[in-house]
Parts: sequence; C-alpha cells; structure tokens
Amino acid sequence: MQQIKCPHCGELFQIDESGYAQIVQQVRDQTFEEELARREKLLIDRQQSAMEVMRVKQAQAQEQLLARKDGELADKDRIIERLQTRLDGSDVEKKLAVSEAVQQKERQLAEKDNEIVRLQGKLSVRENEALLREKALQEQYQTQLQAKEEQIRYYKDFRARMSTKLVGESLEQHCLIQFNALRMTAFPTAYFEKDNDARTGSKGDFIFRESLDGTEFISIMFEMKNEQQETAAKHKNEDFFKELDKDRREKNCEYAVLVSMLEADNELYNNGIVDVSYKYPKMYVVRPQCFIPIITLLRNAALNTLQFRRELERMRSQQVDLQQFEQNMEAFKTAFSKNYQDASNRFNEAVAQIDKTIEAMQKIKENLLKSGEHLRRANAKAEDLSIKQLTKNAPSLQQKFAALAQGDT
Repeated sequence: MQQIKCPHCGELFQIDESGYAQIVQQVRDQTFEEELARREKLLIDRQQSAMEVMRVKQAQAQEQLLARKDGELADKDRIIERLQTRLDGSDVEKKLAVSEAVQQKERQLAEKDNEIVRLQGKLSVRENEALLREKALQEQYQTQLQAKEEQIRYYKDFRARMSTKLVGESLEQHCLIQFNALRMTAFPTAYFEKDNDARTGSKGDFIFRESLDGTEFISIMFEMKNEQQETAAKHKNEDFFKELDKDRREKNCEYAVLVSMLEADNELYNNGIVDVSYKYPKMYVVRPQCFIPIITLLRNAALNTLQFRRELERMRSQQVDLQQFEQNMEAFKTAFSKNYQDASNRFNEAVAQIDKTIEAMQKIKENLLKSGEHLRRANAKAEDLSIKQLTKNAPSLQQKFAALAQGDT
C-alpha cells in the first residue's frame, strides 16, 4: 500500500500498488505533455525573438539601404538570405524536437504494453497452477474420503457379523495387542494378564501390576466394554462403575479403569481421560486410544511415590516387630504367673497341712519339695530371661537393642 497526500486539502489517503502505478503513469504522461508544450512555446518564443530581431535588422538594413542607395541592395539581399537560412534552421530544430518527443512517447507506450503482456502471462500461469493444485487436492481428498467410507462400511459389516460377546472380546484383544507391542520396551517387569479369579462371584477383564525391588507401586483393574451399534438397549458407562469398584477392592488393586466404546456421542468421554473419582475413588474412563497413555500416566505418578511406599513398608515391619516383642513379653508374663500361682497354691496347701497329723507330714514335705521345684523353675526362667528371647522374630528391635548396648559400652 502507498500513502498519498492531497496537494490541495493536505489529506492523507492510501492506495494499492496498481492504483499507485496508474497515478504515476498519469503524472508521467502529464509531465511529458507539459514538457512538450514548454519546448514548443520555447521554440515559438525563440522564433518570434528571431523574427523580431530580423525585423529590426531588416528595418535597419532598409534604412541603411535607403541611405546608401542602390549599392547596398546586394548586402541587403545577403542579409535576407542569411536570416531566411536561420529561420529555416529554427523550423527544422522544432520539427526534430517534436519528432524526438513523439518517438520517446511511442517507446514508453510500447514498453508499457510489453509489461502488461508480460504480467498478464505471469497471471495466467499462476491461475493455471492454482487450478492444477486445487484439482490435485480435490482428487486427493476424494480418494481419502472414499477410503474412509470403505473403512466405515467394513467396520459396520464387521460389527453386524459379530455377536455381542465377540464385540466385547474384540476390544479386549485390541488392548492386549497394544500392550504386548510395548511390553518389552516400556513395561518389561510388569504383570498384565486376564483376571480369571471368580471366587468372589465376579471378575474384571485384566489386571496390571508392577513392582520394584519387591515393593509393588502400581496396580490397576481394567474392564473393557463395547457394544454393537444396532443394539436396541444401549448401555451407559455409569452402569458398570459399581461392579468395577467392587472388583478393584476384592482384587486389592489401587486404581480402576473402564476402557469403553459406549456412549459414542458423549463429548465428555470423547475428550480423553475422564476422572470419575467423584463417584468411585481412583476410577477413570478412557477410550481405546487412551489405553496405553492412562497406564503410563498412572505408572509415572506411582513411581514418584515409590520412596514413600518403601518407608511405609519399613514402618509396618517395625510395627510388626514391636507387636512380636509385646507378644513375647505377654507370653513370658503368663508363663511366669502360672508357675508362680502353682507354687503359691502348693505352698499354701502345705502350710495348711502342717497342723494336721504327723502322718500327713510326709505329704506336706513332698508338696513343699514340689513347690520348691516350681519356684526353682520360675526363678530359672526369670534368670534366663534375655533381650534375645524377647526380640525373637523381631530383627529391627534386635538391631536397636544392639545399638543401645554398644552406646552403653
């Protein structure tokens, strides 16, 4: 775009390149005409000046001729001839200037016509190229459209020939093939198999588990749902949430994922991964194309919590060790109390029998000996009681007592 300022009002306005070129051409033509008129006027003025000078000189010559008599007629004739020659030369110069200007104008017009022809040729070539590209794109899109229509007809025929059970199994097979294609590269240590355990009355489709150094950090219960388009009774994804959550809890899985082709026109489920944990905890609904991404997403998130899971397992182990220590302590207390109670009962019984007949003294002696034996055993157990016995089956407490013993030394 070019910006033009009006010389009269001073207003600025913009014109495109073609308009600007037309204005420039008009200005050039007008300038050429003005220059030609100026030169013509200049030549006319020069001629008039020459004519005036010539008239003056002629008048002078006539006066001189009149003054000098007839002898000067020859000089007058020569002067007239010379002036006539100059006048003829002025006419020739004017004609030459006009001819040169006309030729220049014709050359400019010819160049302009050639430029127009050249631009029209380029425009025609570009229009032809655009038409060819448009035709090629139309043919390409038409080919792709036909391929898509053939694919749609194939899948419609495929669905029509399958029973409801086969429709569901085809989705399961699709997901299994997708996972196996990436198993050795992305999930080399993962467990991904069919859930064949129906002891609780129901089962999911697949279970995914993965552990690292003996610590399981991710587990997912998968359910695949598909149906024929011609089925009269259409199911909804929500119809399977409760059963999927039940399977997840019974199989001790952390997450539940429904891979679904149901509700094909629902924009919520068509947008990608849908979190439905507002209804059931840690549950997601995905389309088949998001099957691998949801595994990767949950797995990577679980890897970030692996250190915390290990610490939790360690704390649980310490809690088990503490419970074992308490159980050992209670067992010792129970055994000691029983032995002490037995000894006390027999001792009291022996004291009660002292006042009886002498014939019962032997029995009392035996009872006292037995009570002494029980007391000896109780004392031996008390003396044999050690940290090693109390921390049996509790390795973490054994390490702590050993550390305390080293600190005392």
